[in-house]
Formats: sequence, C-alpha cells, structure tokens
Amino acid sequence: MNEKSKVIFGNEMSERVYKKAVKSKKKFIRKFGDDTEKNYPVYIEKNPYIGDSLGVQNIRLGNAPSEGSIDTEKGIIVGNIRMGFGHYRISMAMASAAKHLGYTPYWLDLNSFPETTCTKVISAQNDLYSLGSRLSGKSRLFNKLVWEPTNYEGFRALSYNSSDQKNAELMATVYRNIPKEVPVIATHVWPAQAAIHADMKYVVNAIPDNWPMALHLAEGSIHTIQCHNAYMGYRILNGMNKDKVCRPMPYKDLVYTGHYIDYELTSNIETDCQARINRKKNGAPMRFLLTIGGAGAQKELFAAIIKHLLPAIEQKKAALYVNVGDYKNVWDELLREIPKLSALSTEHFDNWKDTENFAERALTEEVTGIHGFWHKNIFEAVYCTNLLMRSSDVLVTKPSELAFYPIPKLFIKRVGKHEMWGAIHSAEIGDGTLECRDVPHILQMVDLFLNEDELLVDMCDNIMKNHELGIYDGARKVVELAMKMKNNS
Repeated sequence: MNEKSKVIFGNEMSERVYKKAVKSKKKFIRKFGDDTEKNYPVYIEKNPYIGDSLGVQNIRLGNAPSEGSIDTEKGIIVGNIRMGFGHYRISMAMASAAKHLGYTPYWLDLNSFPETTCTKVISAQNDLYSLGSRLSGKSRLFNKLVWEPTNYEGFRALSYNSSDQKNAELMATVYRNIPKEVPVIATHVWPAQAAIHADMKYVVNAIPDNWPMALHLAEGSIHTIQCHNAYMGYRILNGMNKDKVCRPMPYKDLVYTGHYIDYELTSNIETDCQARINRKKNGAPMRFLLTIGGAGAQKELFAAIIKHLLPAIEQKKAALYVNVGDYKNVWDELLREIPKLSALSTEHFDNWKDTENFAERALTEEVTGIHGFWHKNIFEAVYCTNLLMRSSDVLVTKPSELAFYPIPKLFIKRVGKHEMWGAIHSAEIGDGTLECRDVPHILQMVDLFLNEDELLVDMCDNIMKNHELGIYDGARKVVELAMKMKNNS
C-alpha cells in the first residue's frame, strides 16, 4: 500500500503530523476493527430508484446473485458517500452525463456497507458533521468559535489531509474485487483516496467546493474543479501549510471542467429559462423552490420565508415547492409553527410516481398554492429537487453544491464558512444573489424577485450566456476525462 501521509505533492509532513495521522488510524481500528485483509465479494444490482432514469447499477458487497458483471469497456464507477445531500447530487450529475455519453454508471457508496470498517469510519464522521451543521444554525457562539474555523481553516491544512490519507487506508478493502481498469469518478475525497490505495488505475477526484482545502486532495488522481477562481489556490496549495510556501500541485493533476450538472438540466436550459421569463411577463404565480439540505438544518429560515410568502400565495402571485428531503419531522414542525400551511398545501409524500407526474405537468401547466415533498429514500429525496428545478423560477438554498445549478438562486445563510464562496461565484457569473445571512435580507430579496421583472430576467439571460460558454458542462467533461485516462493508457 502506498504511503500518502508523509509527503503530499512533494511537501514533507513533520514527524509530529505523521504520528498524529498514524494515531488517528489506530483509534479507528480500536473502535471499529481492521478488515483490510478481508476479501469481500461484489455483485451488481440495478438501482431501484434511479436505475431507469440515470442508468445506474449498484455495486454491492456480499454473495447475492449478481445482475451481470461490471462492464470493463463501457463501465465507469461513481464513488461517493452519503454525507449530506451534496455528494449524492454531484454523483447523480456524473451518472446522468455518463449515461448520455453511452457509458454504464456504477454507483459505489462507501457509506452503505455496515459490515465494513470503511462504512463505520465514515458514518461516525458523518454523524459528527451533521451534528455540527445543526448546532451551527442554533448557536452563534458555536458557529463562530468552532464550526466556521473548522470548515474554513481546519480542513484547509495539509496536516488534515495527512490524517485523512491514513484513515482512507481502512477504506481500500471495498475496491479489492472491482476490476482495476474501470475508471473511478469520486465525488468525495475518501472514495478517491481509497481507490488510489486500492491501486485503481484511473481515478478522477471531482472536488465539490471552490474554497481550496487540503481536505479535497487525493494525490495520484486527477483533481477537477468547477470554478476558475479556485484553480490557483489548489495549484499552489495556497495557505495549506500556514505561512510556508508549498510545493505546487503538478499541472497535469488539476483540471478546470465547469459546474457538475445533470444532462437533463443542461439540455433544457434555454427552454426552462424562456419559460421563467414568460411566466414573469405574463403575471403567473412566481414559483419558489425551498430545499432542505441533508443535515436537516435551517428550518427556522424556511419558516420565516413561508410566513412572508403566504399573502402572495393566497393572492396567486406566488407558488411554493418545499422539499424537506428525507426529514419528515421538518415538515411536521413547519405545520405546527405555521397554522395556515396545512390548508394551502398539497402533500406529495413518499410517492415517486406522483412526484414525477407533478414535475412533468408543472412544465406546461399553471401551479398555485404550496406543494410539499418528502421521500423516505435518499435517492428520491435528493433527486426530487432536480426534477422540480426545471419548472421553478427561483431556487432558495444555502450556497452549497446547489450554488452551481443553472437556475436563478436566492442564497440563504451558509452552513460552514467554506460555502460562502459558492454564493460569491454565483453572484459573479450572474445566476444567483449574494448570501443573505439573516431573515430581513432574505425577505428583501424575496420581495425583489416578486415585485420586479429585471432581477429574474437578468439571471435567466446570464444562465443562457453561461451555457454558451460551457460553464455548466462540468459533469460531461469529467466523464470524458475519466474515459480519456483509460483510453490513452
């Protein structure tokens, strides 16, 4: 197994940093065991939720009958983890692009094998991250002193990557019986690091954030980024070893691709933007899409927005989609807090066919009132937002992975300081607002969208111009890059 914790892109770690990394791995072994010598068989099954729409096959561990074998010619692995919704959403974009280009996407979720040390390690860290996300929304002191510094500077350090690389050695076992020549696109750094440790030959590490952090480094893979403004930060590993000048990342290891967006969305950008402009000019109810993230945070901000929009909804000046993901408790809490919500709402709950039908009808029919969406399954919970996006006018979201999607966006308060750069980038290319960090500023922006034409129309125009420049073609370019690595070899 290659040692990746002592030297990172030519930058030698101190003995203290390396010992800390070794200690971190030993701690997880004591807690969860060490299965690096185990030989987990793999089998293939059609994904029951996005298998038809995105052509996805699941890679599973175990002795169950396999629905075929991994296609070593046209197959491409999408390695991910269930940590929030973001990495799943980016993975779906990669699968969508792969299917469109004629490849078979294989879904490998390293957080879905509870019998493995790999999943136990990831789940433990996921639980901590989700807790931190929720606490950051409830405690300004925790957010200021703990959460934002951790997400902004703590994850930025090469020393953090050193420990991550050592811990990822415990995750490589999952890849043992997967053909080494099948390309891997990782939408979180751990599947990329684990793939490199497992000697997978062709690995693309699709970096989700545009605030450069050592957290996202997986030496041995090709790193892709969505924004030009992050390129130099990653190239020179800016600030990742405090004030020291780092040895740079090699040119060949870093590629700008553009935003990771599903083919179903990019192929309909002009149609959907023109529909938004037409609805605005014709005085149709403006459709706001509110989407809760995978940590279930920010319910309080959602409640304030809904209360503010109620008069406009009753007057048919606005309509509202609310996707609470797989957090039914959030919808229940909103119902208790907003007495009028129940009477104005149509619930589309855990019925995927109903959700698909609504999303399809909404493209051509008028929409009024409030429509609530909840799905127990994580795939449906995440992809629901993608389906609703096409018929929405404004997406209301924190500036996370959704900051890169081709729809006018109203950004509410971030969860982690690293996310603020998503809003900055979106405002710079003209398809989203600045980050609105408190309720008064959020509601001010809601009223601007409602009461004037220029803001929405300008964003739609910018989205169409961005599309001409290829800004939203990142998922396709990542898939092409992964297959090019294999073909060139």
